[in-house]
Amino acid sequence: MALKRIRTKEEYDANYAESVKDPVGFWTSQADNFEWHQKWNTALEWDFEGPNVKWFAGGKLNITENCLDRHLKKRGNKLALIWEPNDPHERFVRLTYRELHEKVCQYANVLKRNGAKKGDRICIYMPMVPELVIATLACARIGAIHSVVFAGFSAQSIADRIQDAQCSMVLTSDGLNRGHKQIPVKRVVDEALETCPSVLRVIVTERLGWAVNMEEGRDVWLHDELKLVDKHCPAEVMDAEDPLFILYTSGSTGKPKGVVHTCGGYMVYTDYTFRNVFQYEESDIYWCTADVGWITGHSYIIYGPLLAGATTLVFEVCPPSPMPVASGR
Repeated sequence: MALKRIRTKEEYDANYAESVKDPVGFWTSQADNFEWHQKWNTALEWDFEGPNVKWFAGGKLNITENCLDRHLKKRGNKLALIWEPNDPHERFVRLTYRELHEKVCQYANVLKRNGAKKGDRICIYMPMVPELVIATLACARIGAIHSVVFAGFSAQSIADRIQDAQCSMVLTSDGLNRGHKQIPVKRVVDEALETCPSVLRVIVTERLGWAVNMEEGRDVWLHDELKLVDKHCPAEVMDAEDPLFILYTSGSTGKPKGVVHTCGGYMVYTDYTFRNVFQYEESDIYWCTADVGWITGHSYIIYGPLLAGATTLVFEVCPPSPMPVASGR
């Protein structure tokens, strides 16, 4: 079954009926359209009482190759990412698939240069800037497990999540814009890390040009590190059931709970739902107004659109209210 958009209720009903009648056949037909280093041994293993559910066990892949590399020949010059800043007078960012691929590889090399490796947990606490998307994909590129924390959470909330996952690295920025406010992001991270001995390195993106505390031996500037690496980074081969990311709930019980998503099943369903829920067409420019720090942002700002070869729009702040400010673009 080719990856295509469902256009009518009749097509939806037919797809739904097929997925219920033969879920393994239905989802393997979707998975067949992606690039795998090795096909799976068993498409689905499940035990709801365990609970223990595995999709595409034994399959080998890297999700960033399906988000980026496989599009380069056909869509290399197509816009992958459009970023609109908080200030309508500030320069926007446009990245093609080829440019985004290069930047992800560069950032991935920065991570490796600073000691990150497959299986490490990396906390990302950043504003909605292009580097947030790039950093998330860079983690996946090298097989590190990213834990994106919404950049409005408190120092204690960050510390709880870092401690639970035993993160070895934090990716952050000097500050962030939120409407008319500017928030000292790095200062919040510094406070959180007072109780997080597992963190050995902090990589800081310059957003506001602020002078911030840089702890010697731990903190480095991204722009300095990028000068020391190249744009070539082979993707780490992952098992379909290897963890891709941890995303924590807000902790209604008083303690954040980390939900783990693995590589293969997440890739297949995120692409499928993006195409069909949002009725994506090849020429569309797609905007999800969520933050990357939520599952909606993971799936429908980054992974879903890029898996589908779409153009995804990222806006630095919340949609303005009560009156929008026209940027003239």
